[in-house]
Amino acid sequence: MGSARREVVSLQLGHYSNFVGTHWWNGQEAALCYDAEPCEPNPEITTTTLFREGLTLQGQPTYTPRLILIDLKGSLSSLKQEGDLYGVTRPEPALTWKGNLMVHKEDPEVKNLFLQQLDSLSGMVDSNRNHNSMTFQAEGRAAPLSVTERSLNLPQSAYRLESNVRVWSDFLRVHLHPKTISVIQQYNHSSASDRFEAFGFGEKLMCDPSFLDDFEDRLHFYIEECDYLQGFHVLCDLQDGFAGLSAKVVELLNDEYGSRGIFTCGFTPTSYTDTNPMREVHRLLNSVMGIVYLASRSSAFCPMSLNRNALSRKHLSPVTFPHVLYDASLNYHSSSLLATALETLTVPYRLHSSTISLSQLTDALNQSGRKVVAASACIPFAMRDTDTVPDVLSAHHTELPWSSLSPSGDFKENRCFAQSVVLRGISNQQQISNLAPGLKGASILHTCPTGEEVLHAFLHSHFPTTLSAVHLVQSPCKVTTPYPQFFTHSFNKQGQLLRSGLSSASAVESIPVMTALQSSPIWHRVLHNLYQEVSRLNLRKFSSFLSASTELDDFKEVLEELKTLAQCYKMDSDMDGSDEDSESE
Repeated sequence: MGSARREVVSLQLGHYSNFVGTHWWNGQEAALCYDAEPCEPNPEITTTTLFREGLTLQGQPTYTPRLILIDLKGSLSSLKQEGDLYGVTRPEPALTWKGNLMVHKEDPEVKNLFLQQLDSLSGMVDSNRNHNSMTFQAEGRAAPLSVTERSLNLPQSAYRLESNVRVWSDFLRVHLHPKTISVIQQYNHSSASDRFEAFGFGEKLMCDPSFLDDFEDRLHFYIEECDYLQGFHVLCDLQDGFAGLSAKVVELLNDEYGSRGIFTCGFTPTSYTDTNPMREVHRLLNSVMGIVYLASRSSAFCPMSLNRNALSRKHLSPVTFPHVLYDASLNYHSSSLLATALETLTVPYRLHSSTISLSQLTDALNQSGRKVVAASACIPFAMRDTDTVPDVLSAHHTELPWSSLSPSGDFKENRCFAQSVVLRGISNQQQISNLAPGLKGASILHTCPTGEEVLHAFLHSHFPTTLSAVHLVQSPCKVTTPYPQFFTHSFNKQGQLLRSGLSSASAVESIPVMTALQSSPIWHRVLHNLYQEVSRLNLRKFSSFLSASTELDDFKEVLEELKTLAQCYKMDSDMDGSDEDSESE
């Protein structure tokens, strides 16, 4: 594993965020090297940034996410809250009643085939652990506590995860530490009544002394073992009570660790199964308060969704990718694409060779109060094994290769104030054109001597006055089981395009990805439109939202803060009076 230790503590708050987080950790775990198989001699990405090393009760090394995960009662399915890595058991409550007792027990959740095979393979690993322990220790590697991809020998289709995944724990393959999972017992995930749907419910929860003490105990456990804490990742649901809980959590992090970076991502599902006009308004109100509070208290705040109009009641078609056939109604599908983008967006401060930290990256993006940033991605970055990056990018001289993952409606924007661009999964040989001496390149990109210069030249052609940071990484994104196999059959196992007319029946195991994290003027129109839409509502009609400890005057003040935040993104070249014109419409 890596020797550099610049740790980040991650927090996941909300059910959809835990879908995203599960894919994120699964992908990282698939890239770890646990056993005696050949490993990458000089890995580019530092695994200890996000993973912690520990020991089981038998003294075996383990790697678990440095993570606090919060969800509602009933969201774990068959997963134990304390995990199964360390043999921790929850104590039975002491009984003082002397009379007759009647015990009611629920039948255990039936695990899907994927989880059943994980359990079976974990049992085989346990039975061989003592035999293998000395061998692995002698070679300087950890005992194989993880299930290797080679062991999951069934084809992806055999697991039928599209129909068998109900909650995020149904496809979790990584071990979790006992300090990771916190369950909110006051609300039930599947309850049709008493829903955790208002911002104020989350705020009140953080004021509960028992909940706060438990949260701080988990937080301090992870922080106290860090050598150098870079900061925090906060993944949160933006349109329900978790927005309020996340706002309070980020406030606590900012108060106690203000010098550290806090990168917050607010997620919204692509679609909802339980929607009606009242709930649509509640989601808008939660979004307003979440954006204002999370943006003000984080180093950078990035709303992310494949629903292009998640910040409005207007319905648009979801984001599309040229070589991905995903089902937008499945959280299991949509969250995997957001997780792939997140894994690449966070690469710059997780590299062995990088001198940039999380706070330095966010500081470069959030100047002049512009803490709301936009994410975009090209998934996968499609190129043939005979192509080079200059070949692919030069074909995009009039448009950008990526799709927006931040809800921006119908708006298009080709300007930005600052940006961080990452391209991963491309070998050094394919990053440049390698022209023979004396030959003239097809474009200026073909004459660049390094991949970094190729990217800088491409970005300069689209954003000539923008501060751009670029990173190229050869390590691709892992998309092995249980990642959805929704790619077209035009890719080989390494995510490279096949020649025209060919089709592959092999599952894709890794893909190249390109992402951009931008401080963009597009937020001027998106946030101002959100302000306008909510301002037109008669808020007194939504007493259930206001009864959750949110005062009407306080919400109106938040609305004004949203309007002010939108103005931070207005460029001098924008037409004067555009806001007033759109208000009069």
